[in-house]
Amino acid sequence: MKHIYSITNGVALGSAGIAMMSVLSGCESSSQQQEQQQGQQQQQGQQQNKFLVIEQQADGKYVVIEEMPTEGPSRAIIRELDANGNKTERFMSEEEMKALAEQEYKKVQDGTSETLSSNEGSAGMGLAGTILAVAAGSLLGNMIGNALMNNKNFASKSSSVNKSAYSRPASGDSKSGSSSAKKSYFGGSSSSTPSNQSYGS
Repeated sequence: MKHIYSITNGVALGSAGIAMMSVLSGCESSSQQQEQQQGQQQQQGQQQNKFLVIEQQADGKYVVIEEMPTEGPSRAIIRELDANGNKTERFMSEEEMKALAEQEYKKVQDGTSETLSSNEGSAGMGLAGTILAVAAGSLLGNMIGNALMNNKNFASKSSSVNKSAYSRPASGDSKSGSSSAKKSYFGGSSSSTPSNQSYGS
């Protein structure tokens, strides 16, 4: 009887051990999935918030000259030329940027947006097209942003309109370009210094 008991007991312990191992492996895989989800959420969060400096060119078109990640809401400084050709700066909130992006996205759905144009003329687009091209994911959601970037013409326009060092691949040249660009914006002219103090907070 003792022999039979010990065998039965061993079988019970073996079953318990297998059950415990499956529970532990289940917890381990669950924790790995949670870590992956958290990593994806962090990456999405980093992509979602942007601070842009958008500059109007002599031909009236706009290009992005600075793009930086930010923990706050997306926002932009718009540099434009007045009637006398003088450069002015104005602040654009996330709500204003989103309204322009939605306006241009409706044109994308109609097939009339300049972001879908295959023309390879001078760099730049209208303000709404420029904002949609570089910040569609942050303003309208990652699903819309990814769908737009799958369009070859849109992706090409998005690349051509973004002249910031942040958008270029990391290298020695782009690193130096980034530092010089930041210096020109944050420490260059007296007109840009107050805007940094008032908007950066």
